Amino acid sequence: MRTIGVVTVGRSDYGIYRPILKKIQQDPDLRLVLYVSGMHLSPEFGLTATAIEADGFEIAERLEMLLSSDSPEGVAKAMGLGTLGFAQAFGRSRPDLLLVLGDRFEMHAAAVAALPFRIPVAHIHGGELSLGVIDDALRHSMTKLSHLHFTSTEEYARRVIRMGEEPWRVTVSGAPGLDNLRETPLLKLQEFNARFNLKFSPGFLLVTYHPVTLEYEQTEWQCGELLAALELSGKEVLFTEANADSGGRIINRMTQEFARRHPRAKWVANLGTQGYFSAMALAGAMVGNSSSGIIEAASLKLPVVNIGTRQEGRVRGKNVIDAGYGRDEIQAGIARALSPQFRGTLAALVNPYGDGRAAEKIVRRLKEVSLHERLIHKRFQEG
Repeated sequence: MRTIGVVTVGRSDYGIYRPILKKIQQDPDLRLVLYVSGMHLSPEFGLTATAIEADGFEIAERLEMLLSSDSPEGVAKAMGLGTLGFAQAFGRSRPDLLLVLGDRFEMHAAAVAALPFRIPVAHIHGGELSLGVIDDALRHSMTKLSHLHFTSTEEYARRVIRMGEEPWRVTVSGAPGLDNLRETPLLKLQEFNARFNLKFSPGFLLVTYHPVTLEYEQTEWQCGELLAALELSGKEVLFTEANADSGGRIINRMTQEFARRHPRAKWVANLGTQGYFSAMALAGAMVGNSSSGIIEAASLKLPVVNIGTRQEGRVRGKNVIDAGYGRDEIQAGIARALSPQFRGTLAALVNPYGDGRAAEKIVRRLKEVSLHERLIHKRFQEG
């Protein structure tokens, strides 16, 4: 039986992983070993490890690494703690393959720790760009630490190969988050409101805003401009929690204060996968800088106002309206996104990130790849 270790560090990557975890769990030739760390273990971020267990997945290792500070020093220290924790876990038991996803600093710690153990690493969502955050460097670093690559588009596959990776290591799988979206039954408005104690009407604004870590000194101003634009919009607003990057606590404090002052606004730490996708389906528009607005929203033909530089460089559908950080530009983007004319242009929109069948391709490759020395001994592919 082949052991597949999977690293999950927060609700965002777990939602993407779920269809992959199910297929690994259902395959009699594969054994799932789940490493849970980062925001999953923090009460401040909803202690979402409990949701993993509620879904029927056994947690093999819990690795504490988050500190009470989200300053640059705190993040750097957390990376060190994470590397130490994963090293100890791999010392106890090594998986045959280790699956990591995206660009989080917590995920990077696992890939670094796997290197001296000669554990083959498989990486999902490599080759992408997010030029406003340190995640961009972390993602490309994880590409060089990895032995198999699952990219969401052909363009990203070409970029991974241009980074010197051998083409046989690269599989264009599409984005596995779309599998989850395809398989998840969505809540109707009445069910959604009842579950989260809301009284929203159709067409509210879903706001997911995360720190722009290369501009963290500007976090308070950036968030203030966003909140000013939301107030001017006059719309109902549903906020979700910012992640554990430098400046995340500032955003959470400001958005919570806004929700307390405005009867039309609500703040929910964690909607869960079904709740979040249902919110996207019910919303009139999405506002913020989350990758979900770039990747999943197109499948729901949801207009997105993408603010600032956090997602700069990523392939996007024509449902995405890019805006700067100023309140006037954000407000203009919201007005355009909510207009029937703009909605009408999205009727034939095709998501550039695939058809929602990525998990099958990923798990098949993990199952069939030969675990010989050729997999571990990487060669730089010249131009």
